[in-house]
Amino acid sequence: EGGTMLFGSGMSGITSALMSVLKEGDHAVFPYTVYGGTHEFLKEFAIHWGIEIDFIDGAGAQGPENYRSAFRENTKVVYCETPANPTCRITDLKGVGATVDEHYGTRESNPNRPWVMVDGTFATPYHQRSLDLPGLDVAIQSCTKYLGGHSDILAGSVSSKSPEFCHGLAKVQKLITAPLNPMDSYLLMRGIRTLDVRMQRHGENAIQVAKMLEAHPLVESTFYPGLPSHPDNSGGGDDCLVAEAFRSGRDSPEDASFMPQTYGGMIAFIVKGEGDVALERAKKVCEGLRVVNLAVSLGSVESLVEHPASMTHAMIPREDRLAGGLDDGLIRISVGIERASDLVADVQSSLDRVMEEEREREERVA
Repeated sequence: EGGTMLFGSGMSGITSALMSVLKEGDHAVFPYTVYGGTHEFLKEFAIHWGIEIDFIDGAGAQGPENYRSAFRENTKVVYCETPANPTCRITDLKGVGATVDEHYGTRESNPNRPWVMVDGTFATPYHQRSLDLPGLDVAIQSCTKYLGGHSDILAGSVSSKSPEFCHGLAKVQKLITAPLNPMDSYLLMRGIRTLDVRMQRHGENAIQVAKMLEAHPLVESTFYPGLPSHPDNSGGGDDCLVAEAFRSGRDSPEDASFMPQTYGGMIAFIVKGEGDVALERAKKVCEGLRVVNLAVSLGSVESLVEHPASMTHAMIPREDRLAGGLDDGLIRISVGIERASDLVADVQSSLDRVMEEEREREERVA
């Protein structure tokens, strides 16, 4: 039943999934921290086609109830993105699926209930398999990122167990978008073969960078699921949201004895300061890196850094961006598989240089 379809980019997959089920007069619910390209599609196209959109805070334990508060009779899509881009907050997928089932009934009892879609690009199937959870209908991946893994393809995938959904998706792909070309399909297959070992190394490196960031005096806060301070890691038990979101390739409890627990390669942190001060500090930190590359993508073997407020999420109005936790001084790092000590030293040096330059400027003024 169902299946997976490949597209020429992640956004091609996302827009195809949405266009296959939404029409004029329908309603959809999205998190504030949805990917910038998805937000742009909703604002620049979907609303002009007569589709009603609500944005909510979908992260944390309160997320399912926030989704419920936005439900309407004409709701056709409930969209999740977890871990969130770029804040790394976690959505309670089990809770969202149960909430939709409770409010609208299961798909078996109510074929017209909303489609629950999950963009799981940050976690990859190595950590998170959305379709294994009750109440979730569609799993989306930007394969450009971790699944490809080498910054040399554009690709997206959409998976569902529903033959009805896949039939509609195939129509959109045939008439509007396009399937992935043969060469990029081959390169994607090559990348998936090393996904397991790459994801382990991404996680091992990221925790070292995250610990340094958490202790640095220029950093206001650090968001990495592997840190005890992460807002969705409360308690740290097997039932916390972080533990449920990062399965580390394990298919059974026995796998834990030889498959180490990791938490992905994505880190978000906020430099100290307000408004333009934080904005300029964040830009300088990004521009001062030498090992980590300044670029908007993620999930590759090389480390990448970006400043969402001026790059990937620049098209989102500031008030909407702040409502979703995307502060002016927020920086996102996609930690690669280079030597961990080189990455830690590079990020720390850039932060230190920004502090030193500000101190010298203040001394000259005095």
